[in-house]
Parts: sequence; structure tokens; C-alpha cells
Amino acid sequence: MSDDKEKKEPKPKKAKAAADGAGGEAKTPKGPPPTKAEEKRAEKKSKGKGEAAAGPATTTQSEATRAKAVTLAAGEKYVPRAKKRYDDVVRKQLLDKFAYKNPMQVPKLDKIVINMGVGETTADTKKIQSAVRDLTMISGQKPIVTKARIAISNFKVRENMPLGCKVTLRRDRMYDFLDRLITVALPRVRDFRGVSAKSFDGRGNFSMGLKEHIVFPEIDYDKIETVWGMDITICTTAKTNEEAQALLSGFQMPFQK
Repeated sequence: MSDDKEKKEPKPKKAKAAADGAGGEAKTPKGPPPTKAEEKRAEKKSKGKGEAAAGPATTTQSEATRAKAVTLAAGEKYVPRAKKRYDDVVRKQLLDKFAYKNPMQVPKLDKIVINMGVGETTADTKKIQSAVRDLTMISGQKPIVTKARIAISNFKVRENMPLGCKVTLRRDRMYDFLDRLITVALPRVRDFRGVSAKSFDGRGNFSMGLKEHIVFPEIDYDKIETVWGMDITICTTAKTNEEAQALLSGFQMPFQK
């Protein structure tokens, strides 16, 4: 009988161990304690999971900035500030100045073309990727990559080699870019004294160049690899240089005097 009792005695210990586990006491893991690097990784994983579960839906940069800058009423449509100025102020000024017989003759903006040449791609073809990324942030639209049509051995250019990127803006994006160019980017140009009034082509189109694309606030100077220049062409429906200059002056383009 005594032998049977000794065999039955360990059973309460198992039940007690099970009760301790059910009580919620955390068991210490076996092995060495985690390092600081492992703890940081675990924190990042837990934060990423929480943000993915409870975070808001992702939106584009233009939509986010519009939501912060302009509060629209229910059912109200977003109208760019430059477009509203054209409809309310510039259009009337041009009608009075040139005395058009038909209101449809009043000049207006047609499109804006931005071109960025990246000559460094002859040595490193990965430069074009950062140029496309920067131009996308500036214009708010995906640019196309321009490639070489023929091979030029003296310049180390091969056929179909990417040499730059360009984008064409129309409608609301065109007016938004023009507004940011005149009110934000040009005042940040070093030693800026106004744009030349001789840059019209005789058919109502205006071209200008920027030596540094970092004048746009969308570009973070600490994150870019190279500073590039860009060509900006503003196409209008004006038939003469005088009409085109009057149109751009209505948008407060700072021409040299």
C-alpha cells in the first residue's frame, strides 16, 4: 500500500503547474535575453501592424495638400486659384485692352511642357530613376522617359539610351503648377531679377529655364542625389507676343522691366 501512495503523490504537482499556467503568469523564455537590435525590430513590426490595421487610406500628394489648404463644402468642386483668377480678373482685362469682338478670341493657357535633361545617364543609367521621381513630385503627374534616337560615339550615347524625361500638364494640374511656379518657386531662385520678356517665339508661346530644380518645395534637398535644371514651356492660344505677355502678366508673372 505504501508503494501505491508514493506513485500517486506526483499527480497534485501537475495540477498545480496547470493552475499556475492558467493564472496568467508568463513563463520566462529559455536562452539569453534579446539584444537591443532585436528589441527595436520587434517594436517596428508591432508599430507597422498597428498602422496597417488602423491607419487611414493612402492618398496622393496633390489630394492631401488640397484637403489641407482648401476646405470644400458638400458637393463643391475644387477650382485652382490661378484658374479662378483667369475667369474673374484676367479675362476681363484682356477684353478691355485688346477689344475683341468675340469672347472666344480671348487668349488662354493651352498646356505647360516641362523637360528635364539628364546627361549623367551616359555614365550611370540609374540617374534617370531619381530624375523621374523628382519630376513626378514637382508636376504631380508621371513623366515619360526620352531616349536617344541614334547612337553618337563621341558622347558615349547608344541608341534608345534614356537621356531625360518630360511631362505635359493640362487643365487643373497646369493651373496648379503655374501658381506654384510664380508664387513659390521663382522667388526662391538665387539672385532672381525677373524673367526675360524676349523669350516668346512669336506665336504666343513662352519658354524659360531653371538651373536648379530644388527651388520647388516638394524636393527635399537632403534626399536628392544631383541638382538638375529644367526647361518650362508655356503654350497659349495667343497669336502675338504682346497678347501672350499680357496674359501671363495677368497671372503676375514677374517680367523684367
